[in-house]
Amino acid sequence: MQRSFLRYKPDMSQRPRTRDRDQTSASTDVDGVTSAVLTASRLLVAVAARSLVAVQERVTVPQFRLMVLLASRGSMKLAALADLLAVNPSTALRMVERLSAAGMVSREANPAVRREIVVGLTEAGRRVVDDVTGRRRDEIATIVARMEPPQRARLVAALRAFAEAGGEPPADPPGVELSRLGWG
Repeated sequence: MQRSFLRYKPDMSQRPRTRDRDQTSASTDVDGVTSAVLTASRLLVAVAARSLVAVQERVTVPQFRLMVLLASRGSMKLAALADLLAVNPSTALRMVERLSAAGMVSREANPAVRREIVVGLTEAGRRVVDDVTGRRRDEIATIVARMEPPQRARLVAALRAFAEAGGEPPADPPGVELSRLGWG
């Protein structure tokens, strides 16, 4: 099973000691890189928050994450969804109940095991995911367009390495186009 980004805990034993950090350049220093990533994460969180403004009365950030998982991975059992979200099944069930009442997801008994619930994204839910992701993609593209081409290439390499180190799967596994979602 893939590791959820919410459950990732870095191995701090790999953090360089202070005297070792003093001997490294600012671009490779763990603290310097961490500071740069934190700064960039503030920007990305702001972009993500702005992209949800149009639906904030109907969908919370955790609910949107649930919907993106369904959009990218298809219908799944409630227990599997809870595991991917790193929440208790009862918490996932409450999220699903709210989204179902709003017409964003469907929930049905699993035909193979009637006590299991299978959750899927409705067309209305798919439109919300596509709309929010489109706004997010447009704003990120505007920011990236301000960068010089060599900076963009370095950014792509750095972000791929960062995602890999954090256990995040590639945006587009072979044969699947998830990158359009922006949060697979």
